[in-house]
Amino acid sequence: MSAVTTARRRGGVGALWAGNPQAVLQRSFLAARSSNWVVVVSGFFEPVLYLASMGIGLGALVGEVTTSTGMVVPYAAYIAPALLAVSAMNGAVYDSTWNVFFKLNYGKLYEGMLSTSLGPLDVALGEILYALIRGLVYACGFMVIMQLFGLNLAPTAILALPAVVLIAFGFASLGMAITSYMRTFQHMDWITLLMLPMFLFSATFFPITQYPAPIQFLVQAFPLWHGVELIRGLTTGAVSPVLLWHVLYYVVMIAVGLIFTTKRLRALFLD
Repeated sequence: MSAVTTARRRGGVGALWAGNPQAVLQRSFLAARSSNWVVVVSGFFEPVLYLASMGIGLGALVGEVTTSTGMVVPYAAYIAPALLAVSAMNGAVYDSTWNVFFKLNYGKLYEGMLSTSLGPLDVALGEILYALIRGLVYACGFMVIMQLFGLNLAPTAILALPAVVLIAFGFASLGMAITSYMRTFQHMDWITLLMLPMFLFSATFFPITQYPAPIQFLVQAFPLWHGVELIRGLTTGAVSPVLLWHVLYYVVMIAVGLIFTTKRLRALFLD
């Protein structure tokens, strides 16, 4: 490490931020192009298949569903925005957990990156930006399919695209922070154990009012429910100030994730 770099590491903003997260982002694109394209493509088709089987197939039996705002919508229009939120979560979590875990503990990529002028915040933002771009690509494709099937019930559905970015940002930042503390592959199973019940019970396939009150409170404490409600409100046109609480939840989630990720990477490689 050069004398200039060493000086910048001693404290202050220079110890955390070099203003170059695009270098990490570029590296991620090159890696995805050469070896990860199958995973990227499969991430797009997963929610589409769920929509076809559950929304169209089961939807013919269920008929219409009442949302949390009192709107009555076709079942396919009810689960489609939820699947969009789930897709954002899955893509962000994959990139910020398994991908980061390998780079951190086996590829030793972050150790090499932080031996250059890059700071921990550059690395964190670079990895998270890749997850956001990937999630946005998924969202655009899925939104086109929703539009073709008439599942976007209001012009505000276009706002679901930045909402997906917000959701992916929240899960990616927090996922990377948690992964930085993982030491074995067995620890990573805890993340899957947490994601599965969120997927099944976050009002994804049926209204949260079907649960007893204590279970409803527990579901509302987890992040995916906020993402589902945010996107569902936008695609159905149920826009109200309540949606801002869901946005605030993710803003806090992002801040917490970035702070812990930056501190952890600095503690691992710079202190």
